[in-house]
Amino acid sequence: MNATINIIGSGFSSLAASCYLAKAGYDVTLFEKNATIGGRARQLKKDGFTFDIGPTWYWMPDVFERFFSDFDKKPSDYYTLEKLNPAYSVYFGKDDFITIEDTLEKICAAFEKEEKGSSKKLLKFIKQAKSNYDIAIKDLVYNPGLSPLELVSSKTIGKINQFFSTIKKDVRKEFSNNRLAQILEFPVLFLGAKPSATPSFYSFMNYADFGLGTFHPKKGMYQVIHAMEALAKSLGVKIKTNAPIEKILVNNGETQGIRSNGNDYLCDYILSGADYHHTETLLDKEYRQYSESYWEAKTFAPSSLLFYVGFDKKLKNVNHHTLFFDVDFGLHAQDIYDNAKWPEDPLFYASFPSITDSSSAPEGKEAGIFLIPLAPGLEDTPELRETYFNKIITRFETLTSQNVSDNVLFKESYCVNDFIKDYNSYKGNAYGMANTLLQTAFLRPKLKSKKVKKLFFTGQLTVPGPGVPPSLISGKLASELIVKDISMHKKPLQEH
Repeated sequence: MNATINIIGSGFSSLAASCYLAKAGYDVTLFEKNATIGGRARQLKKDGFTFDIGPTWYWMPDVFERFFSDFDKKPSDYYTLEKLNPAYSVYFGKDDFITIEDTLEKICAAFEKEEKGSSKKLLKFIKQAKSNYDIAIKDLVYNPGLSPLELVSSKTIGKINQFFSTIKKDVRKEFSNNRLAQILEFPVLFLGAKPSATPSFYSFMNYADFGLGTFHPKKGMYQVIHAMEALAKSLGVKIKTNAPIEKILVNNGETQGIRSNGNDYLCDYILSGADYHHTETLLDKEYRQYSESYWEAKTFAPSSLLFYVGFDKKLKNVNHHTLFFDVDFGLHAQDIYDNAKWPEDPLFYASFPSITDSSSAPEGKEAGIFLIPLAPGLEDTPELRETYFNKIITRFETLTSQNVSDNVLFKESYCVNDFIKDYNSYKGNAYGMANTLLQTAFLRPKLKSKKVKKLFFTGQLTVPGPGVPPSLISGKLASELIVKDISMHKKPLQEH
């Protein structure tokens, strides 16, 4: 009979893997602890408003296309994409912002207006970023992180020095204007590390930003989850919700199945897309690959304090995506990565999907999502959340020259404690493990367990790293390793 595979979690990586494994002919069941699928990508619906709880940026459309094309499908078979113009705006002070539009030509004009001669430097920088993108996203990241040799090719040899410099060094060498430098440093925040700790090679994120652009799936990012769910089910994947995993069953160093809600579900293989650290706590100690001190020593991507706000009017002077860089980014980054404390003056990001998408809010009203990046593992109380909401809303009103406090119909918050409760997220991190030099490729936690046969991992804490497109790729990589493992164990599979 076909191999049976139980998958823990239903985020992007788990859903992607389930599709590949079902297509390969295996019997696949997904177990999701929450009532709805999607992992960190879920939705909040309230009083006619709809919010994406998790990811709100759709970058690297080619990675989504590549995923669906593996099943002879296209994203447009499932959802409608709109390229945002402007992509986003960045505030540096009261009524003082730079707008990033939808083509490199327009972005060059914005740079030139800010600093004469900067557009020429920008074109050179983006040319390098595109070259990195072509190597990284079309080739390198589709390696399973088994060996350092995966990073070595005729194309990467010429770029080896870029692994020993940083984004911040490269940007600041070329751009003396602090505002332009901050805009160029911003995209690597999606990789979970500060620009001064991110290898130069990751400038491919700048090509994703300025070269490819920012998109919005009509009705929100959750449409991508719906699309993957429809694809998975069409391939025969079974999905169980409200099914938290209590234990991974192992016998003589080989997986036997999982225990959920007191029931044992036997299988030949297990793939976990749940938090890697949490997954290992479901194993007896002898079968865990990584110690608590291992995880403690790692650089994790930030957590976040998020607010989902319904406003009773349309807002002015903001775009679908708006960044607020009116305070010292260096100090905020220090509080996240070095001091592990609540920031005094936080940078924040706001998204107003209802500017683009009428399905996000009732007519004449605005849906707002506000995000403050935080160190993982911080104390998280209702009082702290309220303090920080007031901090950012006061600044928001000043910077955008409008009063909004009296127009808040409701607000819901989400922070460290929720990431732990809902996703078993290590220290409540929001984006997995940061992509620093010593946490790149083969130096990340492995897709395949070294201690338990037929146990595999996928998602943001393993390769290739944080973010939605890398999660899709991670699911593909893990599924390929499982298919390879099954073909190596040609002996008859145990009947269940």
